[in-house]
Amino acid sequence: MCGLTACVSLMDRTNISSAAIAGMNEDLQLNEGNRNSVVVLVFFITYVLGQVPATATVRKFGARWFLSTLVLLWGVTMIAFGFAHTWQQMTALRLLLGLFEGGFFPGIIFLLSTWYVRYELQKRYAGYYIIGMVASAFSGILSFGLIQMQGVGGLDGFRWIFIIEGILTCLVGCLCYSFLPDFPDFECKSTSRMSFLSHAECMFMIHRVQQDRGDQDVEEFRWVKFFAPALDLKVWAFALIFCAATAVCYSIAYFLPIILSGSLGFSVGASQCLVAPPYAFAGIVMAAEAWVGDRYHIRGPIIVVNCLMAICGLALMAYGQSAVVQFVGCFLLTAGGNSSIPCVITYQANNIRGQWSRAFSSASIVGFGGIGGIVGGLIFRTQDAPRYIPGTWASIGLMLLVIVLVAALSVYFHVQNRRADRGETVLEGYEGFRYTI
Repeated sequence: MCGLTACVSLMDRTNISSAAIAGMNEDLQLNEGNRNSVVVLVFFITYVLGQVPATATVRKFGARWFLSTLVLLWGVTMIAFGFAHTWQQMTALRLLLGLFEGGFFPGIIFLLSTWYVRYELQKRYAGYYIIGMVASAFSGILSFGLIQMQGVGGLDGFRWIFIIEGILTCLVGCLCYSFLPDFPDFECKSTSRMSFLSHAECMFMIHRVQQDRGDQDVEEFRWVKFFAPALDLKVWAFALIFCAATAVCYSIAYFLPIILSGSLGFSVGASQCLVAPPYAFAGIVMAAEAWVGDRYHIRGPIIVVNCLMAICGLALMAYGQSAVVQFVGCFLLTAGGNSSIPCVITYQANNIRGQWSRAFSSASIVGFGGIGGIVGGLIFRTQDAPRYIPGTWASIGLMLLVIVLVAALSVYFHVQNRRADRGETVLEGYEGFRYTI
């Protein structure tokens, strides 16, 4: 269920790029000035602002009803996109979409972390994200099919992209309410027939997580306790890593169809369909890395490998002398950028302890991911076509920043683990806890 909701989430926030090359920009006059950038980027204003209150709310009142309501609301908003006739209306709807999606991603990250022990998490986060990537891989093909509805009901083809995908999102919201498991402690108390585990099975899940990191007991909510992790520098290091990684991912999602069409010379239909293979390759890489990471208890080195892969992809796209070489670069960039996302989330989850610390950290990391979305929307500028050299070097700089931060955290974690081994300190307030490098 988490993966299915991720599917519609990624599809709904990025389908604007497919609509753009299918006539939306001309119809809504988005090509004038910086209107297109405004419409793309305003989403992240409310997306970032909604993180903290939504994450506190989801833990206090439960995931099932809150997250399913968010999905339903943004589905209705997506349908409304199909009836926008001015760029101002589109801007207002993007603000609403950001508000509703803003609480969803951190809520899902937090929810999954309460069900699994530390070295099961990357496979789960990767599975969640891979299912979501199916949307990214095939949304272009779906959009191309929906464009063929041009004139049906007197509507342009690009409008049917929003309407049909919005209806699908509403259906997923209904399924989410029926089938999404809540937090383990909520499931234990539930008398609903929708609870898929028995009381004994819920208690077993709680016990194994408690044995792993000792933070399954939920403390009473207080804002002071919720914001206490803000004083922990590593929380902000994780957030900054995620910001840089998502900036590259969003730039791919928003501009890959445009680059394929404008720079590599493919037709509109081919550009929308050729988005799929790089994302399929990224899913394979992501699954392999998740297995290795959980099996050998490593996180940072995998992130560094992904950054190096993305840098190679960027170089090939910018400086390759043929469309084939540049398209290979698309594969490496898409795989390197997207594969970092579940790994960074797991890196953070493995090295944070405490229910409200997890809640705040989930909100901060996804909030900074929203800032990364703003950066990603600005990296590849129209005036830099067809090679987008400034955007390429900006993206390379972000990947190098991630490598430096991971290296710094690795040194810190190694030193602290050694101190804990010698009995000089207790990490994260729990005897036996060790940082994952």
